[in-house]
Amino acid sequence: MKITEVLLAQLEREVAATRKMQERVPEGKLDWKPHPKSMPLGYLSLLVAVMFGWIAKMVDLDELDLAGGDQPQVTTTAERLALFDQSLAEARRALSNTTDDHLLQPWQLKVAGRVVDEKPRHIMIADTFSHLAHHRGQLTVYLRLNDQPIPSIYGPTADEGWEQK
Repeated sequence: MKITEVLLAQLEREVAATRKMQERVPEGKLDWKPHPKSMPLGYLSLLVAVMFGWIAKMVDLDELDLAGGDQPQVTTTAERLALFDQSLAEARRALSNTTDDHLLQPWQLKVAGRVVDEKPRHIMIADTFSHLAHHRGQLTVYLRLNDQPIPSIYGPTADEGWEQK
C-alpha cells in the first residue's frame, strides 16, 4: 500500500466526527473559554476546521512560517463548515496528486524564520492527525461545558452510542 493511500484513508476516517463537532459549536459563544489561559471557543473551533488544510500546505510547500498567519474571521456555523469543507477539499486534492517519493522529502515548520520542526512530509502529516485529535478532544470538553451533546468519535459517548456513528 502506498503512503498516499494510508494518509487518504486516515483523512476519511476523521471527517465525519470532525464535522459533527463543528456542527455542535454553539453560536453566540465564540468568546467563551473554560479558563483564562484557555483559547476561546471560536478560535479553537476554527483551528479544528482548518487543520486538514495544513496537509495541503505540507504537500504543496517546502515550509510554512506561522508568524503573521492570519486566521479567517468567522462568526457562524455555516461559515465555519464552509472553511472545513474547503480545508478538506484541499487536503484530498493534495494527497491525491502527490507521490510517495515527494512525501518522503523533508518539510519545515517555522516561526518568524526559525525552524521549530523538520521531518519528512508524511511524518508531519501523520502528526497533524494527532494534533487534530488533541484539539478535537479539547473541543469536546468545551462542548460538554456548554451543554452540547458530544458525538461518537472513536467510540460511544454519554450522548451517542455505536449505532449513531
